[in-house]
Amino acid sequence: MGRGRLRIYLGAAPGVGKTYAMLAEAHRRVERGTDCVVGFVEHHDRPRTEVMLHGLEEIPRRELAYRGAAFTEMDVDAVLARRPAVVLADELAHTNVPGSRNAKRWQDVEELLAAGIDVISTVNIQHLESLGDVVESITGIRQQETVPDEVVRRADQIELVDMSPQALRRRMAHGNVYRSERIDAALSNYFRPGNLTALRELALLWVADRVDEYLQQYRKDHRVSKIWGSRERIVVGLTGGPEGRTLIRRAARLAEKGAGGEVLAVYVARSDGLTSASPKELAVQRTLVEDLGGTFHHVIGDNIPMSLLEFARGVNATQIVLGASRRRSWQYVFGPGVSATVSRESGPDLDVHIVTHDAVGRGRGLPSSHGSRLGPARLLWGWLVGGAGPFLLTWLLIMTGFGPGLANEMLLFLGLTVAAALLGGLWPALVSATTGSLLLNWFFTPPTYTWTIADPENIIAISVFFAVAASVASVVGLAARRTQQAARLRAESETLSLLAGSVLRGETTLDALLERVRETFTMDSVALLERDADTEPWTCAGSVGLGALPVRPEDADVDMPIGDHLALALSGRVLPAEDRRVLAAFAAQAAVVLDRQRLVGEAEEARKLAEGNKIRTALLAAVSHDLRTPLAAIKAAVSSLRSDDVEWSEEDQAELLAGIEEGADRLDHLVGNLLDMSRLQTGTVTPLLRETDLDEVVPVALGGVPEGSVELDIPETLPMVTVDRGLLERTVANVVENAVKYSPAGVPVVVAASALGGWVELRVVDRGPGIPDEAKEQVFAPFQRYGDAPRGAGVGLGLAVARGFAEAIGGTLTAEDTPGGGLTMVLALPKTPSTPPVAPELPATATT
Repeated sequence: MGRGRLRIYLGAAPGVGKTYAMLAEAHRRVERGTDCVVGFVEHHDRPRTEVMLHGLEEIPRRELAYRGAAFTEMDVDAVLARRPAVVLADELAHTNVPGSRNAKRWQDVEELLAAGIDVISTVNIQHLESLGDVVESITGIRQQETVPDEVVRRADQIELVDMSPQALRRRMAHGNVYRSERIDAALSNYFRPGNLTALRELALLWVADRVDEYLQQYRKDHRVSKIWGSRERIVVGLTGGPEGRTLIRRAARLAEKGAGGEVLAVYVARSDGLTSASPKELAVQRTLVEDLGGTFHHVIGDNIPMSLLEFARGVNATQIVLGASRRRSWQYVFGPGVSATVSRESGPDLDVHIVTHDAVGRGRGLPSSHGSRLGPARLLWGWLVGGAGPFLLTWLLIMTGFGPGLANEMLLFLGLTVAAALLGGLWPALVSATTGSLLLNWFFTPPTYTWTIADPENIIAISVFFAVAASVASVVGLAARRTQQAARLRAESETLSLLAGSVLRGETTLDALLERVRETFTMDSVALLERDADTEPWTCAGSVGLGALPVRPEDADVDMPIGDHLALALSGRVLPAEDRRVLAAFAAQAAVVLDRQRLVGEAEEARKLAEGNKIRTALLAAVSHDLRTPLAAIKAAVSSLRSDDVEWSEEDQAELLAGIEEGADRLDHLVGNLLDMSRLQTGTVTPLLRETDLDEVVPVALGGVPEGSVELDIPETLPMVTVDRGLLERTVANVVENAVKYSPAGVPVVVAASALGGWVELRVVDRGPGIPDEAKEQVFAPFQRYGDAPRGAGVGLGLAVARGFAEAIGGTLTAEDTPGGGLTMVLALPKTPSTPPVAPELPATATT
């Protein structure tokens, strides 16, 4: 049985018509004969949405009771038993009622997909987990219900349900989204044109990134090398020279001209090193490109222009930005340069920008460093000079009739041999020396045109000539090899320097390190494999790149063992032997990073255990007195009632029973706070967020304080808040009880509420002694009572529990001074965000 397929309708903002589009798709599938049912769709009593449900089979929902109220959720067991081909599951980011099969709706969906059932769902862009901070900065509201981005990215199909801000606001004004009494507040707050425009841009950019992932995978699978200019992607070629910053800034300006433009700075290091590359300057340029929103890449390639073009085509770049050459005019004899070669070979699908800068024509170092390795072109010239040069020189000397003498002729041939050695190394020079010796003997040594040498001095001269030529060729060849080895070591040191720099910059995640390995060695994918024992199968500890990952090290193109049970596997090409030394350094660092990540996780677990031990120790110290006191009172009252030695009157019995009840209430309050703190410490508090009016919750929370000790000021026009009513009630009760405890007799505590921006503030004001500024945060710590002088019962948990519950429902609890003396507790709660509305017609969709 295969995995089901997931289709998601992504809304740019609440009200664009995701649910309507999903139901319309369901009707189309039913008409085609598909077995499609409704697992959960909330129509919110909206006629048009309810009408769209007609004709669709609905799976009965599961009824759950929570905090005295009844709720309904999708019945996953019933859906699995029914086993339809397709099921509708609205609101992917929804939090299920405690007691449900799963905590989140998206977990229900994952279970249905694993059972082979196709699912159609909906979600708004503001509910994506990675965008929480961005959405809060735009709207002023922190989304409590979120779904991991990876869940949405794994969807087989995503349809963006889009609508212009003006059209959405008209839809709301016509009453298609909210009731009439809530329209004005919604339009003036969450649904402002600026908010809607920003949310729309977020949705478009997120979907564009998803489309880009599909495109990259398609190009790789179909081996498409031609550039498709679907999105502006600008590659900046860096050499480590001073012009790099100018190029990065120019590329960033080019990217800003097109929406969604991307800047990729790439430094190509030759295996024999790049002239005048400064590691310090490269680090500065890397920081600059990252600050401008781009990415930095480091690759190794012997042919810099071709490596740069290969990288650009690999990332589907549309433009390349290069700096004008820093060479002096005479240095062009060594080649046309990187900029000219890239421009010539780029083709019609890749634009090349040559940017001028202050370092143009100022030189780029000695040409011998640039030509330290004998490439194919130099070898060709070396063989031409060494093989054909002596014949050409002989022809010139004979045709001109110029006879400078045997000594000068030998110097000319010796110069030709030195030139062959400089260009092509040892073997072309030896060929030149041998050929020159034979030509000198045949054409220029008496008797000419014979191999006989009449004068013994000429024999010595030709022999010395050959020996000197061979010696020069050997020395030049050796120097070239030493230079090549030194340059190779330089390239390795640059790579290792960047590796060390990435660690110092804090790039300690395993994925970041593996990505650097992939870029450095231009691989398709890199995976770190591990196993517990020699007989155990390999598992993937981390991987990056596209394409199928190797299951075993021997399945990869390159494998680098790290100890007995760890290996680095690379796919894409076979590395030369000399590159494995650098790869070994990367592999060792990968093992260190993996161990560090696991140690960090273990340290976090140890910290939690230590924190729990600290809480338990404080608990034992606190309850040793506070729990024993009411228990002692209850024990004494019960013993007195059961005693046969004393005849108690009805009034005395009633007083003793009242003491027992009071002690039991105190114990219940203490144990309740202890259990709540335990839930907060273990992270098991799951809020059930619902739209709530404060004037419905606050009066109920005051049931535990004496009558007349609190004055309420809760306006009826106050906006609704999205909270868990039970947690809010406990929060307010703890804060108010603490204020009443410390307020002077006869002076009531004031509880007032007001709206401020995207928040509703509830202020609990007392006229007690107050606390200094340095102690305002301490009172929220568990088992803390200001001055260690408690008044009444308690173990110092009331305010700690109140703050924990406030943060769990998306609010904050802080302490301020009361003007004129006393303390004010400020509970800030988020206003209610808008709910997904119904659309009067099927909106336009963009399929990805």
